[in-house]
Amino acid sequence: MTNDTRPAGGVRGRRRTVVLAAALGGCALVAASTTPAAAHPGHGRTVDYVALGDSYTSGPGIPRQVDAGCARSDHNYPSLVAERSRTTALTDVSCAGATTAQMWQAQGSNKPQLDALDRDTDLVTVQIGGNDVGFGSIIGTCARLASQDPAGNPCERSYEAGGHDALALAVARTAPKVDRVLRAVHARAPHARVVVVGYPDLLPDDGSGCFPQVPFAQKDFPYLRDTEKRLNLMLRLVAVLNRAEYVDTYGPTVGHDMCKSPADRWIEPLQPAAPAAPAHPNAKGEEVMAQAVLDRSAGGRGRH
Repeated sequence: MTNDTRPAGGVRGRRRTVVLAAALGGCALVAASTTPAAAHPGHGRTVDYVALGDSYTSGPGIPRQVDAGCARSDHNYPSLVAERSRTTALTDVSCAGATTAQMWQAQGSNKPQLDALDRDTDLVTVQIGGNDVGFGSIIGTCARLASQDPAGNPCERSYEAGGHDALALAVARTAPKVDRVLRAVHARAPHARVVVVGYPDLLPDDGSGCFPQVPFAQKDFPYLRDTEKRLNLMLRLVAVLNRAEYVDTYGPTVGHDMCKSPADRWIEPLQPAAPAAPAHPNAKGEEVMAQAVLDRSAGGRGRH
């Protein structure tokens, strides 16, 4: 069996420690990869593409659902990337509710996601970490506390009641988990191009609110926005550390968050108007994420 959890040693191990420490501390570190990514497969050859991830990848509620257990749509961004690439053969094992643990553990009838990889895999996209941080419970907690102080920040105060920001700590604790996932991906698919996909813009980037459409207290909106940005920064840093590329889906979705009108939003609110799960991308959101992945592929390699 391949040992895909062994810690790195030497120079690489020290580099991992430095970069992870920066991620854990929430530093705005700018890093550049000095290791070239795997080469593109030759022209005319089918690209073996494996998609790993959680519900933001699987596309719950978006027609047509092709795997009820994992709430997987055939119009999620991996499916659209494969369709538009034409020479791509997709294996999509993304699953709603997945955490980094499900890379190694079965989730219902869905086998461990890493089992989909092998030495012939050419491309891997990974979008994971949101459930490790606790997206679902955070939304529930902040919605429940909003009535206590609608104009204030009761959710932020609750998460900082212990003298530290519990959500920042959750992001920090997720960093080594994502790091382990990416090391395992490289071990099982050593020739693959590995792309880490960030999370789209869920709340107004300017920090404004939209109660009751999104039932959070007014001053909790910027706090939750900053938490998501911290998560995406961590994913970017861990990608760089692991010779992977990073796709920003936050920037392309700014202005189309769940506070916008049904015609303008690409993320549905807690009571969706379009077919999608609450607080998840709708079909347009998945399309925009697919385009971000395709744009990254077309834009060259080695840039983060």
